[in-house]
Amino acid sequence: MDTNTILLISTCFASFFTFQIIFHVVSYWFSAKISPGFNNLNFKKKIEWNSRVVSTCHSLVVGLVGLYIFLFDEAGIADPLWGDTSLGKVNVAIASGYLVSDLLILIWYWKVIGDKYFVIHHCTALYAYHFVLNDGVLVYVGNFRLLAELSSPFVNQRWFFEALKYPKFSKANVINGILMTVVFFVVRIASIPPYYGYMYSVFGTEAYMRLGFLIQFSWISTCVVLDVMNVMWMIKISKGCIKVISLLRQEKARKSLQNGKLD
Repeated sequence: MDTNTILLISTCFASFFTFQIIFHVVSYWFSAKISPGFNNLNFKKKIEWNSRVVSTCHSLVVGLVGLYIFLFDEAGIADPLWGDTSLGKVNVAIASGYLVSDLLILIWYWKVIGDKYFVIHHCTALYAYHFVLNDGVLVYVGNFRLLAELSSPFVNQRWFFEALKYPKFSKANVINGILMTVVFFVVRIASIPPYYGYMYSVFGTEAYMRLGFLIQFSWISTCVVLDVMNVMWMIKISKGCIKVISLLRQEKARKSLQNGKLD
């Protein structure tokens, strides 16, 4: 077993245990410190709260590292299929450790936070990342996919506001809702056409053929599964956004009518 393999395995384990500690220990202490309302939540809400704290921590780490690799990693930019980047592999290893940790939490607290779509998402991503870590291929591509995680902090923050019973029309809630919709669309939906355009452009090339049928099929199929779910989630977010905008307009119209009566 070479040094690089030991590093990646160690990173996966370290990631797994770190996120478990955040879920079971750190989040309880930190959340109570920064948000007094946390202590008033029931057991089920606290479990989901802690799960989303872990999700936010993971998203910030792998999303920002993925963004750095996307913009500045010369080896990956020069050859997205075979470019060897140690940082990229470490980032995928961190994400893999998180996915296993979150799967364990989902199963253990299934009656509270169980979600079949998350299980499909996590298992699909883990299957794809296995090739990145084991075969050293598609490292740059795998990190590009991790840019999708940049939307998670805003999605989680929306849930935090809801759990703490923030008014739907509060400034913080509205701003976060707008950012959530925009960022989710940019990193998960707008990226789909150029991504599959690139996939089509390398189809049949020597670098693509070297991947072998299993990796070729796995690359395409896992991306399709994940992007179908991204589109489903985007539709759900869009419906919620449209509903809030409609309610805001009704609220403004009601206030205008009241002011008119007062005048």
